[in-house]
Amino acid sequence: MNVLVAVAALALATMVAAGLMLFARTRAPEGSRFSDGDRASGVFGAVATGFSVLLGFLIFLGFSSYDASRQGAETEAVLVLQQAQTAQFMAQDVSSDLSGQLVCYARSVATTEWDSLDDGRLGERVNPWGAELFLTMSDVTPGTATEQSAYDRWMDQTAAREEARLTRVHGMEGIVPLPLWVTLGVLSLVLLGFMLLFADPAEGAGTQVALIGSVTVVMGALVLLLVFFDHPHGDGLGRLQPTAMERTLRLLDTEFTVAGVTVTPPCDGRGRALRG
Repeated sequence: MNVLVAVAALALATMVAAGLMLFARTRAPEGSRFSDGDRASGVFGAVATGFSVLLGFLIFLGFSSYDASRQGAETEAVLVLQQAQTAQFMAQDVSSDLSGQLVCYARSVATTEWDSLDDGRLGERVNPWGAELFLTMSDVTPGTATEQSAYDRWMDQTAAREEARLTRVHGMEGIVPLPLWVTLGVLSLVLLGFMLLFADPAEGAGTQVALIGSVTVVMGALVLLLVFFDHPHGDGLGRLQPTAMERTLRLLDTEFTVAGVTVTPPCDGRGRALRG
């Protein structure tokens, strides 16, 4: 969620809550609608505690998912770099094909695939260059002990890379199920409704607005934080970006240059296969 949109939504919710409090204040008796304020405060505390515990648990779960996606992206990028190194120990024609396809894989992840993560279009699709790498390796028959060792190492790295990719994309569709969102919505309305019962014309309007406004800001900010963690990919402050894979692309260029390896990726800058 864009920061400006989040601030605007929070401000709007606070203004609506303040307006409802001022309206309720005009119809409430002096001293509020409660004859025993201490008892009412105790009930409000119990309801607020239940809301806070549920929301706190969900935010912790959301942060765990966010961090897992970040770590998955980092691990995947490192494995692509390691596989490029492993490929250099295979036969020259195979090494050349694998190196170019790895560059295309990295480009695809950092651009096209990340855009799909942002708008939720990735779904169950595999990375096309992951399939190309598999097809290339399926025809490989190691001829020397070095090639056999590189082949075995490559297979281990491929399995680890695919696992890291799944970890990176697992939070795309959100981790908070609909029933929990409904529960949070109901509890929020209950809390705000309960606050309106504390409306008291004997108190100043500013005090009443501050009373419900502070509660609304805290509740709204925490819910927006949960929304942020529930969808960690995309544009905006704090969102996960393909920084690790972009760094890997730069390192691949540097390492190929230092090693004197010429690589011609069969794709454009966004990892789309070249035709012809």
